[in-house]
Amino acid sequence: MNPPSTIAIDGPAASGKTTLALALARHLGYLYFDTGVMYRAVTLAALKRGIDINDDDAVSSTARTISVDVLPPTVDDGRPCTVLLDGEDVTWAIREPEIDAQVSIPSMYRGVREALTIIQRQIAARGEVVMVGRDIGTVVLPDADLKIYLDASVEERARRRWEENHLHGTDGSLEAVLDAMKNRDKLDSERDIAPLRPADDAVVIDNTNLSIPEVIEQVIQLIEGR
Repeated sequence: MNPPSTIAIDGPAASGKTTLALALARHLGYLYFDTGVMYRAVTLAALKRGIDINDDDAVSSTARTISVDVLPPTVDDGRPCTVLLDGEDVTWAIREPEIDAQVSIPSMYRGVREALTIIQRQIAARGEVVMVGRDIGTVVLPDADLKIYLDASVEERARRRWEENHLHGTDGSLEAVLDAMKNRDKLDSERDIAPLRPADDAVVIDNTNLSIPEVIEQVIQLIEGR
């Protein structure tokens, strides 16, 4: 049996979604697609146009008028994919601190989410894609061939994020990271638009006590056993 052509991976922050999605994409030779890059692209486009990022209507209009595409890496510089904004390679530009600081605002706008969902579905229609986010299996790709919901206890996810921060030289206590994680979980799960939750037909994997290789192997076996 052929492997699933569209794989949706959802889950809360620091649940290991990115690591799993990248591993699966490489294993299968698929496009790795973190939908978060699109919200970053909209943020970049709005800032370039001098638009107030708090202006819902203006930012949503921007999302509807720009062209965003996500492709396999076109440059061998460590990128997991290539992001094009109106034909320009913005793969690294959307990772600038200014974008980090403001991307959460456009991602809450209904108009932005609706505009980007259309593009995300168009990219998925090409097939052979591993798409990762927080509403892929429930909203973006409700008919995905395989849906994975990756989870872990909030304490374990906070520990992972805290260790990751320290590796990158970022100070801060574990308690502060845990509080922020709990707040993020609450916002994601209670928001009116596309709240975070497993799709009814998703395979839920709690990796609190699993290593990264164990999770990857479990999902590969799941794919090969379909």
